[in-house]
Amino acid sequence: MLALAPDAASRKAGSKLGAAGPWSEAGSGDEGTVWGLCKGSGSGSKPYQTVVDIADASGPAYKCSCPSRKFPCKHALGLLLLWAGGDGVVPSAQPPDWAGEWIEGRRKRATEKRAAGAAGSSSGPGDPEAARRRAERRAERITAGATELEQRLADLLRGGLAGAEQAGYGLWEETAARMVDAQASGLAARVRELGAIPSSGPGWPVRLLEECALLHLLDQGWLHRERLPDGLAATVRARIGLSASADGPPVRDRWLVLAQYDTADARLTTRRIWLYGAESSRTALLLSYGAAGRAPELALPVGLALDAEVSAYPGAGQQRAALGEQFAPPAPAATRPPGVTPAQAADRYGEALRDDPWLDSVPVTLDRVVPTPDGDSWQLADADGDEALPLTPAARSRPGLWRLVALSGGAPVKVFGECGHRGFAPLTAWPEGPGEAVPLC
Repeated sequence: MLALAPDAASRKAGSKLGAAGPWSEAGSGDEGTVWGLCKGSGSGSKPYQTVVDIADASGPAYKCSCPSRKFPCKHALGLLLLWAGGDGVVPSAQPPDWAGEWIEGRRKRATEKRAAGAAGSSSGPGDPEAARRRAERRAERITAGATELEQRLADLLRGGLAGAEQAGYGLWEETAARMVDAQASGLAARVRELGAIPSSGPGWPVRLLEECALLHLLDQGWLHRERLPDGLAATVRARIGLSASADGPPVRDRWLVLAQYDTADARLTTRRIWLYGAESSRTALLLSYGAAGRAPELALPVGLALDAEVSAYPGAGQQRAALGEQFAPPAPAATRPPGVTPAQAADRYGEALRDDPWLDSVPVTLDRVVPTPDGDSWQLADADGDEALPLTPAARSRPGLWRLVALSGGAPVKVFGECGHRGFAPLTAWPEGPGEAVPLC
């Protein structure tokens, strides 16, 4: 429940409200809803009306009469913790009018939205000829942008990489803006990443050359996309920035929530949620977005499992998927994903690069590994062999590393994370014996 918190302060405040003391008239419904009145901070203040819908297909939904702008607020978090305690403080009941009106309104809007979607799909797409012309015009703009970017990369290499350090970030930002004009957001993002490499520390010319090579490869993939296999061509389109719908067949499974973490920039907060299908043995990535400074609405706490459908996005080696219909509220998971050795994890990343050369990492679960220091860095060593994977520089600076070390205590653990060319980034761990999943990010 605390993984739903938008920040550490909300997590701390919500934990304090997870006891029965400040709550009254708390109850829960059979359809996956919970409500209650929480005493305000002032002695004469009116109790806050808090209600949560945990069975919503797009993730938990919240409403509270408090003035907080955080989503969810501390009262919603406290109510969920109180309900999760399972000690009878939140009995099954009929919702009061203020909660029932909100719940009924959400159900009605959801039904209308599904009906509108069904009506839209049954009426067929818009003018296919107009859509084809729009797609052709955008493809022409992207081709022009990719051709211009190829010339700029050639000029950079011809003049020497030292010139990139002297030119400053302005050159890269101007080039990225040109890619935005060409409607190639993927190229623009990679160009901005290039701008941060010069003067970033020892070895930056090597890193810059490597990233320029990958950008050149993506340019060439787009300019010669008609020669590529269908799966790789779809991957190139996705990397360039062309959006696509999750058109894969829905796969119903009991999906384990392996990890959830956010990354943010000046414009957007991106939430990544990794799922593992207990029956299909498939790993899927859910992406959701929020405006800068706001957490995305979709939240699935680590350690839960949900009976749901998931549809894959196109592209060879792509693991992104869209969450479809949920058939029951999330519940604690009793199983764990199978693991591999460090050597097998590295092989898995190498195999994935054949389908997607621009892939930074792949999701992997390591079985029976021990976090051990390696000079100034850390690694995950195979408890039954002489293999090891180094941790990424970013992982070595996170508090999650010390949670992992404390959980292990020198004993083997199971660790889920992302394995790539920078090393292994641990996201969740389980003790070797009985025990719950421990988020590391």
